Amino acid sequence: MESLMPKLPIADWVDRFVDWLTITFEAAFDGITVGLESVVEGLVTGLGFIPSYLFMILLGLLAWKLSSKGIALFTIIGLLLINNLGYWEPMLETLALVLTAVFLSVIIGVPIGIWASQSKRVKQIVTPILDIMQTMPAFVYLIPAIFFFNIGVVPGVVASVIFSMPPTIRLTILGIQQVPADIIEATEAFGSTTSQRLLKVQLPLAMPTIMAGINQSIMLGLSMVVIASMVGAPGLGADVYRAVTQIQIGKGFEAGLAIVVIAIILDRITQNIGIKKQGGN
Repeated sequence: MESLMPKLPIADWVDRFVDWLTITFEAAFDGITVGLESVVEGLVTGLGFIPSYLFMILLGLLAWKLSSKGIALFTIIGLLLINNLGYWEPMLETLALVLTAVFLSVIIGVPIGIWASQSKRVKQIVTPILDIMQTMPAFVYLIPAIFFFNIGVVPGVVASVIFSMPPTIRLTILGIQQVPADIIEATEAFGSTTSQRLLKVQLPLAMPTIMAGINQSIMLGLSMVVIASMVGAPGLGADVYRAVTQIQIGKGFEAGLAIVVIAIILDRITQNIGIKKQGGN
């Protein structure tokens, strides 16, 4: 059935906009590519420099300190399994990609969330953008990322940042705005400035909620590793993607299991940080 209105050339507009960005900011995109590649490769090298068994013990101790003995035991057993299956190096590459993406999500998302929590106009602008970021299929982010950053780990990191940032921003806004009004009134009565109220009262009280947002960003970042492998990102996602294309069910299950182990370890550690902060432990 033909439409009464002519079709809007949205695809052409987007293509022209991407072409303009690619040409205009080519130097900036090249700089970002070099910088992110250096960060990810540096993390992989640094993590790989630590002997595998020492890494297991250190991460297990960290899990014990920040979470519980049960999570520490699971961490060590899970990492032993990954090492036994031969996915240690891909695991380190995946961990480096996710940590880089989450770090960028936090240093960009938390300030935006703070800004939006203090300004209704900023929140009105940010909210629909977050809706688009969360509902747009993740594959769509890879298309412009390839144009801007070529094939490799960088478009995977950028797509992961875009996909995983919204929970950090949303829960930062929510956490700050949920601080009880009587506490805000008390700080105002004592003559606190806006920055003092934000830094000494609102952010500490909102920290459990902010940590929940970071936790969700980590999970979304891990969910992107397989998609990122389609544009050349290394790691466990590449092993899963290779197994799918070659119909190797066993290999795909092993690599997927390794991703699940890493996801559970990171989830439980960051989740319990938020619980402990809320409980004041």
